[in-house]
Amino acid sequence: MAKGEHEGSADGEDVAPGDGRDETATERFDRNWEELLQELRVVQTGVQILAGFLLTLPFQARFTVLEPHHRVIYLVAFCLALLATALLAAPVSAHRLLFRRHAKRELVAFGNRCAQGGMVSLALSLLAVLYLIVEVLLGTPAAVTALVVGAAVFLALWVVLPMRMGRAAGHAGSPPPSRSSS
Repeated sequence: MAKGEHEGSADGEDVAPGDGRDETATERFDRNWEELLQELRVVQTGVQILAGFLLTLPFQARFTVLEPHHRVIYLVAFCLALLATALLAAPVSAHRLLFRRHAKRELVAFGNRCAQGGMVSLALSLLAVLYLIVEVLLGTPAAVTALVVGAAVFLALWVVLPMRMGRAAGHAGSPPPSRSSS
C-alpha cells in the first residue's frame, strides 16, 4: 500500500480517509496502538490502587461487623475491580504473545474491546463502592440516590459527552482539514 492510502477501519481504529494524515496503514496501527497503551497507563494505576485497597478491607477489624448484604456488595466491587485490572492488562499480554507476528490490526481491535470492558468494569466497581459506603454511613435511600447520581455522572462523562464530541467533529458537510503540499 502506497503512503497516504488507507484501509478500512478496524474496531478501535481512529481513521477517516482524507483526515489529513499522511501515514500508511501500518503507521496508523502503530499510532493507534501507542495511543491505546498511553490511555491504559493512565487508568491502570487507579484501578490497581482501587483493587489493592479493596483487597485489604477484609483484614480490617471493622469488616466483621458489616451486614451480610454489605459483604456481598463489597465482593461484587472487588471482583469488578479485578476484572477491570485483567481487562486493562490483557492488551499488553496479547502484545507479548503476538510480538513480531504482524498482528497490529488485531491487537488494536482487541485492545480497544478490552479497554472498553475495563472501563465499564471500573465504573461498576466504583459505583458498588459508592453504594456500599453511602449505605453504611447514611442508609439505603441515600445509597440509592448516590448510585443513580454516580451512574449518571459516569454515563454523561464517559459516554454521552464523548459521543456528542464525535458527532460534532464529524458533522455532515464539513470536510476534514487538509495539509498543504508546499
